[in-house]
Amino acid sequence: MAGKATADEKEAKPLRHGYTTGSCATAATKAALTALILQEEQREATIRLPIGQDVTFQMESCAYDTQSATAGIIKDGGDDPDATHGALILSRVSWLAEPGIVLDGGIGVGRVTKPGLPVAIGEAAINPVPRKMILETAQSVLDQYEIKRGIKIVISVPAGEEIAKKTLNGRLGIIGGISILGTRGIVVPFSTSAYKASVAQAINVAQKMGCRHIILSTGGKSEQFGMSQYPELPEEAFVEMGDFVGFALKQCKLKGIEKVTLVGMMGKFSKVAQGVMMVHSKSAPVDFGFLAQLVQEAGAPEALVQEAREANTASQVGDMMAEYPAFFEKLCESCSRQGLREVNGGMEIETMLITMKGTLLGKVTVHDTGDESNWNR
Repeated sequence: MAGKATADEKEAKPLRHGYTTGSCATAATKAALTALILQEEQREATIRLPIGQDVTFQMESCAYDTQSATAGIIKDGGDDPDATHGALILSRVSWLAEPGIVLDGGIGVGRVTKPGLPVAIGEAAINPVPRKMILETAQSVLDQYEIKRGIKIVISVPAGEEIAKKTLNGRLGIIGGISILGTRGIVVPFSTSAYKASVAQAINVAQKMGCRHIILSTGGKSEQFGMSQYPELPEEAFVEMGDFVGFALKQCKLKGIEKVTLVGMMGKFSKVAQGVMMVHSKSAPVDFGFLAQLVQEAGAPEALVQEAREANTASQVGDMMAEYPAFFEKLCESCSRQGLREVNGGMEIETMLITMKGTLLGKVTVHDTGDESNWNR
């Protein structure tokens, strides 16, 4: 009798690729335009993805009359935990009196209201690659049927406004819905590229909005704490970097940000303190020997040093060091110094270490004063 799959077997199972909102919008546009020209329902549409692959999409709906046609696709994100997975992506194509192609966003597609994004202020949040895909695909259909008339394409996502609440769009100044995204056409399961892109975009928006000080947090609780410490800073100055500490710091350096505040908890920051700049739980284990050394340097008795060396979690070490504030100061200072090392100086880095309940354990700022040996608090 076959048993349940083990965790390792589940891990080994190949993950299924999905398709971007941009690919879905392009295929829906091709189906809608073809239905409008032929006055026939289209159940599928084949498009070429930016990576050079031809993919056939099945339509969820297709309706037409003599003036316009609308086709819809349910987005399949594959095995990627994507907020837009299962969303209906609609394209409505209608005739225009003038030649040319007009592309816009409808219900559930956001509008850009802040600088720093790849789309101009006031435009629908349809990114450059999907925009190009949609326009080129529509033009090729018009050419195929030798049509010289103009068309208007409107991309809509009925649930887009609700879905957008689960994304960074509001912070980025994309109001009223989601973005139509995708550079490759496919969604790589559990890829980090999409999250990193959103972090880079958020830092770019902050810089364009005039922020010289950015607060990078590892998650929502850390971000809330940062906001409570810096209530005078605008919303754009707060960026959730997740596990990408090094990447986020380098983006800040690239954009000329003068001061960065890192906010996080024991587990992730015990890694940053050692120079580990990608702090996902699977990327690097906590080094309890390193923590035990800090415990010793903080003046704790040998029994606590040994206890720290044999601890199960970094939080556990934090709990046992509650009476030794020097330990948290040393950890914070090490995080700030390692951060400066990562970006080769050129900024001021502050580290704030907090508990799960949002209590401050330690706070240290290290200034770049030229040579690393002269960096000081």
